[in-house]
Amino acid sequence: MKNNQRLMLSALMVVCSSLSAAELPHQESVPGGIAIIDLGPESEHAPVARFQGKRVMVQRHEGEWWAVVGLPLETPTGPQTLQLEDKATAGRSITFAVDPKSYTEQRLTLQNKKMVDPDPEDLKRIANDQKMSRAAFLHWSDNNDVTLQFAAPLSGRLSSPFGLRRFFNDQPRAPHSGLDIAAPLGTEVHAPAAGTVVETGNFYFNGNTVFIDHGEGLVTMYCHLSSIKVKKGQKLAQGEVFATVGMTGRATGPHLHWSVSLNDARIDPSLLLTPEMQAALTSSHTE
Repeated sequence: MKNNQRLMLSALMVVCSSLSAAELPHQESVPGGIAIIDLGPESEHAPVARFQGKRVMVQRHEGEWWAVVGLPLETPTGPQTLQLEDKATAGRSITFAVDPKSYTEQRLTLQNKKMVDPDPEDLKRIANDQKMSRAAFLHWSDNNDVTLQFAAPLSGRLSSPFGLRRFFNDQPRAPHSGLDIAAPLGTEVHAPAAGTVVETGNFYFNGNTVFIDHGEGLVTMYCHLSSIKVKKGQKLAQGEVFATVGMTGRATGPHLHWSVSLNDARIDPSLLLTPEMQAALTSSHTE
C-alpha cells in the first residue's frame, strides 16, 4: 500500500475534536443504508417514530427534528412508510423512497468444515449466541445528541466491504453485515464514539465479541477479537481502547469485523465516517 494511503488509514483511528453530535450521517436510502427524514420544527420533546415496527433514532439538527432510519439489507425498493406516534402527530405517516443497490459476490473456502456445517451441539450454542446478539442489537437508550460522525475503530486494510453476497465452500450464507478490516494480531481497537458496553462474549462464528450502545438504537459490534479489555456496563469515551484484533471464531486471518446496527438494521458502517475516512477505506480495498 502506498505511503499516502497508509497515512490516510492511520487517521481512521484518530479521534477528531471537530466531530459534532449535531452533524447528520451520510444519507444513502438503499437496502443496508440510511434514510434521513425531516419531522418538522424542533419542539420541547422529540417525536416518536417507528419503521417496520421498530423505534428509530430522532435527532436535532439546524432547528428541526430528523429521523435517522436504518434500512435492513432485505428492505424492498420503492415507497416505504415511517410512522409517528407522539401525541402531537399520532397517526401521521411519512412516505419515503428506497432506491435499489446491488452488492457483489464473495466466495470463501474454509478448511474447518464445522464452521460451514455445525454439528447439533454447536447449533445449540449458535442459537444461544443469536439470542444474546438480538438482545444487544435491540438495546435502546434515550439520547437526542448522539454522535453520528464516527472515527474508525482502527487503522488497517479493508479486506471485505459491507453487503457482499457470501458463499462458504460454495454454500450461500447471509450477506456480509459489516466491514472487515485486516490488521496484525494484537492491534488496538478504539471506540468510534462514546457509548456503553452492553454485551461481551465468545461466540461460535464471531469469536470474542463486544457490543457498544451509542444511544437511540445505534449499536456497534466488534468480532474475532484476540482480547477484550472491558466489561458489560462499562462506559467508553470516543477513542478509548477496548479490545485487540484477533482471528477467533470463523476467520481466515487476523482482522476486525465491524458491524453497525441502527433500529436493529445492519447498515454500512462507512456511512457514519467522514468523507475523508470513507475515501481511505475505499482506497485500501481497491489498492
